[in-house]
Amino acid sequence: MRPLIHWLSRPTEPRRFPYSPVLKEFHRSGKHFAEKSFLALLDSARQAVTRPVSGAGDAAARQLTAFLDVALDKWDGRYDYRSYLALRLLRLPCGTNDPTPGAQAAARRQSRDRLLVRLVADALAFELAADARTTGLLPLQRPGPAVVVKRCRLGVRAAAPALARLGMTEAIGSDAPTTTAANLHAIARDLAFPGDPLLRLTMLPVHVTHDEYLFIRVLQGYECLFAGVADELRAAVAALAGHTPGAAADRLGYAGDLLRAAAPLFSLLATMQPESFRTFRQYTEGASAIQSRSYKLIESLCRTPQADRLDSVAYQSVPEIQARVRVGQPTVDQAYRSAVSEGRLTGADGALVARRMAAFAGALTQWRRTHLRVAVWMLGAQTGTGYTEGTPYLAANSAAPVFTPMTTEPPAADPTGRRCA
Repeated sequence: MRPLIHWLSRPTEPRRFPYSPVLKEFHRSGKHFAEKSFLALLDSARQAVTRPVSGAGDAAARQLTAFLDVALDKWDGRYDYRSYLALRLLRLPCGTNDPTPGAQAAARRQSRDRLLVRLVADALAFELAADARTTGLLPLQRPGPAVVVKRCRLGVRAAAPALARLGMTEAIGSDAPTTTAANLHAIARDLAFPGDPLLRLTMLPVHVTHDEYLFIRVLQGYECLFAGVADELRAAVAALAGHTPGAAADRLGYAGDLLRAAAPLFSLLATMQPESFRTFRQYTEGASAIQSRSYKLIESLCRTPQADRLDSVAYQSVPEIQARVRVGQPTVDQAYRSAVSEGRLTGADGALVARRMAAFAGALTQWRRTHLRVAVWMLGAQTGTGYTEGTPYLAANSAAPVFTPMTTEPPAADPTGRRCA
């Protein structure tokens, strides 16, 4: 690893770190099989860049530190779902620093839409490059041309809602799937703003199986969507607790739209070859979607989990969310009931919020069921990689109510507009 040794032998300047050779070495073998001598050099690099030297707190140093933490997760013995997906490098929530509800909502929505389009476009660009034999990355078990065409079609469909919100739908055209996928990739290049995450740093598969690239990008896409849904729910809670509780309807509606529009991502994931999934999955033990912080935040923002659910491995895997719930994190369910009982949410506004809550509950329940079907297809009777029993665990939680029953039915009002007991 001559470039890395050379970098370590001189004053360690984060902006000059040899990312490309380091990524190439990981891609050559897969993170799980990286040589110990190589990882030891990276550990030395991390120690060097985190020393209290001049300029160590700048953006380049923060990016390098985050990259090395992701690259060395197995070396450190802290490999998990969030490090596998490089959520910190994508600047998606993976800790306790959530944005203030309602602050810069439009800007955050656009930022997530740009990121989602870039993630999907990058996955399709890899499929096209592999099919054209212009890349040697992850060469094992390449899919056939028909699968590549199907992935292009489904990927463009998955990115379409975000493109529509960005006002760029027409730019991809309506040609053959491979052509529209190439157009999508061209658009995505222009969507990377200065300072946005570098996607190439967030692809550190554990093996050299082709389909792991798609698997990582789809899961990253879902985490991007989950972060958006959680943001909308937190804003809905704030609105319901404030002087204009009816404003929560827009937030709930947007959150439901995000979930419904995400369905093609599951279809895209379902094109994975079962034998390929089984090949790389054996090296992902310890990284499971059960550790998804954003999903647990969504669930716990809807209503307070029951004690057995809160004490389960699902919430033990996200201790910061578990702690929030234990100290009384406000929920949509509680805030709605309070707004209704206090007479702050009545009439047409109350009915609209109730409908949006019901629609969101339907969208989340449908997402859970689709997740279960895909997991059954991919996992069968195998156990989960998050130390659960696998699909039986998902099945047990797929039908759990999103909100407390009856809370989405506002009290009837008498002709004077007062609530009836």
